[in-house]
Amino acid sequence: LFLLLSLVYLTCCFGNTAVVTLVVLDVSLQSPMYFFLCHLALLNVLFSTLVVPKMLFNFLTSRKVISYAFCLAQTYLTLFLECTECFLLAVMALDRYMAICHPLRYLLLLSWPACVALALCAWALGFFASVVPLSCFILPLCGPYVVDYIFCELPILLHLFCADTTLQEAMMAVGGAGTVMVPFLLILLSYLRILLAVMRVDSAEGRKRAFSTCTSHLIVVTIYYGTGLIRYLRPKSLYSAEGDKLISLFYAVINPMLNPFIYSLRNKEVQGALGRVIGRY
Repeated sequence: LFLLLSLVYLTCCFGNTAVVTLVVLDVSLQSPMYFFLCHLALLNVLFSTLVVPKMLFNFLTSRKVISYAFCLAQTYLTLFLECTECFLLAVMALDRYMAICHPLRYLLLLSWPACVALALCAWALGFFASVVPLSCFILPLCGPYVVDYIFCELPILLHLFCADTTLQEAMMAVGGAGTVMVPFLLILLSYLRILLAVMRVDSAEGRKRAFSTCTSHLIVVTIYYGTGLIRYLRPKSLYSAEGDKLISLFYAVINPMLNPFIYSLRNKEVQGALGRVIGRY
């Protein structure tokens, strides 16, 4: 399992770093869509790096200990990156809407200053959405505890406190619902407008070409939100501790590894850029 997890982590880092490198080195990929894809790749590497190295270290030692400070940092940073990814996926849906529904004004509407502002907004909203749960960290600890999980998350951290966490859990539920649902509704609205615009296209080839530009993003959104739905909204009768660990492992390790391949395997622009960069260097 150590070797498999190491291979997956290295593949994640290599794949996402390769995407960023290609966008930087090849002029044809320097467009709004690939600019936002670079931010997604950065999120993927950061998220996996927060989780996997500690897991690998635990495989090599018999004394699997995590300090409260490290657990706190891991909890906050993973929450920050999860929230940021929600908003970034909404921004990427907006990019696809602009490209398909307003092709003639696409580069004017999504100029480089606008792209930078949208990306910064996604990171800033992710930061502020994850600041609210910090209020729960002032509660007294009862530890030490045995945490039977693969990494520290907010629901796990709440169980380490010996005070009443009802208020914190309510705040977490409200904040989490807003952080997840607002970007999701924006994504749905964007794709509804895209669908209506594409259905007005006369030729089947034109409709196919328009939909093909959205396929990768739709797959990433489906995996991201689908994993979250299975993770948090499945019936209690289907809940198991081992199953929860597997879902979290997929969410933290497998999903970030898959994203660059989803965007590149069927993308002729990325494949062409890869050939040009290899030929050049």
